[in-house]
Amino acid sequence: MTFIATPQTKDHVRWRDMSAARRKEAILGYLFISPWLLGFLMFVLGPFIASFYLSFTTYSILQPGKWVGLQNYTRALSREPLFWKSLGNTAYYVIGAVPLRIILGFILALLLNVQVRGLTLWRTLFYVPSITPLVATTVLWLYLLNPKFGLINYALSLLHISPVPWLTSPKWSKPALILMSVWWVGGNMVIFLAGLQGIPQHLYEAAELDGANALRRLWHITIPMMTPTIYFNLVINIINTFQVFVQAFIMTDGGPLNSTRFYMLYLYDNAFRFFKMGYASALAWILFLIILALTILLVKTSNRWVFYGG
Repeated sequence: MTFIATPQTKDHVRWRDMSAARRKEAILGYLFISPWLLGFLMFVLGPFIASFYLSFTTYSILQPGKWVGLQNYTRALSREPLFWKSLGNTAYYVIGAVPLRIILGFILALLLNVQVRGLTLWRTLFYVPSITPLVATTVLWLYLLNPKFGLINYALSLLHISPVPWLTSPKWSKPALILMSVWWVGGNMVIFLAGLQGIPQHLYEAAELDGANALRRLWHITIPMMTPTIYFNLVINIINTFQVFVQAFIMTDGGPLNSTRFYMLYLYDNAFRFFKMGYASALAWILFLIILALTILLVKTSNRWVFYGG
């Protein structure tokens, strides 16, 4: 008997060939991304799951530890005054640093969005500090904020203002680190600059024809159209500032009088100085939940003030 291919059998052969090609393409795709997948499983997801388990134990590196349930969490929330002190210091820093960096970054982006001579140079000069090594930047600011011979106090003396004990007074230590955070404003500036250049010019032209001055154009066009970018920068800055560590670790080591003992420094001390890895893992998960809650709150409230032109 001679087999005659029908349209149905031809379609079946074509589908089988295509599915095999797609399977081969999928295998090649997974091979190409396998280094990232392995890195994610080994260095992100694995430690993530391990820290969750360890947060319920007394693990201390030197000893395997034992299961204690929620004891680490209740200890942090009810029996450790330094936990609340570090969380309060971190909240103070976040509330002070985030608006300052966003507002200053937005202002710089507005200034660098106009066509002036040497515009590329000015943009580079304002952005370069944000990519300098963090440790080197911290050491530089350690000299700038020195109460005796720092350049900032020297500049204040030229204005006949008394020297400020930046890093030696509990009153001024956190404002000093907030002032230092301005150094990394270049990253926000670049993101705002990209957002400004994406605003349609015809909106400004129509506003000018209606007699709107520069301030009205800023308030009614620029800021509403920039709210998605402001929203993005707000989320990223909140996440980053809650994890402030290097500045306090190098400059003050939590002092004076624990005024700069931020949450990450408190976590680091328990993990790598006191070897209380179980308790430190619980602290890490508490911080994760705090940041997650704030992020969800921003997402839920964004529809009230974020404007998407589309």
